[in-house]
Amino acid sequence: MLAGPSGAGKSRLAERLHRARGWPVFRLDDFYRDGDDPRLPRRADLGIVDWDHPDSWDADRAVAALDQLVRTGRCDTPVYDLGRSRAVGSRALTAGPDDLVLAEGIFAAEVVARLDEAGLLHSAWCVHHRPAVTFARRLARDLSERRKPPLVLVRRGWRLMRAEPGIVARQTALGATGSRASGVERTLLG
Repeated sequence: MLAGPSGAGKSRLAERLHRARGWPVFRLDDFYRDGDDPRLPRRADLGIVDWDHPDSWDADRAVAALDQLVRTGRCDTPVYDLGRSRAVGSRALTAGPDDLVLAEGIFAAEVVARLDEAGLLHSAWCVHHRPAVTFARRLARDLSERRKPPLVLVRRGWRLMRAEPGIVARQTALGATGSRASGVERTLLG
């Protein structure tokens, strides 16, 4: 499990590990709920959906798909378009019997205990950096991908930068080991 704040480098780390070992990358953020789902939490202060709240994604569906992938070697996952706030398709994901499945996403720590209890957890990491670095990376990525309107991205980014120490503390309390991406890479590729 590769958890951590938005923009901390989880996806880049997963891609590097995939290139190095061929391990499949399971994108937990593809399990966000569609933007018209009435179960989505809202931010009253911004008047928008709170995409940073764990209730904005379907943890049960993600865990079921991960379980299927690990136990059978195949599963289908949604393809989520963050700019459109909805799943726009699906993709088949396969894993060999000796593969380490790289499940990455901002809510990965939320399911660490469940995966551990099910015997599916190898390790869990909270990838983090200095909040200002994470802010800059996240904003550049989100603007280039046109994820949301620029003003929303800047406001969200400032809020997340201030909240980052608490996000890291929560994810480590949920069972993820805090580390820079380079430390995780060295440990897993050892």
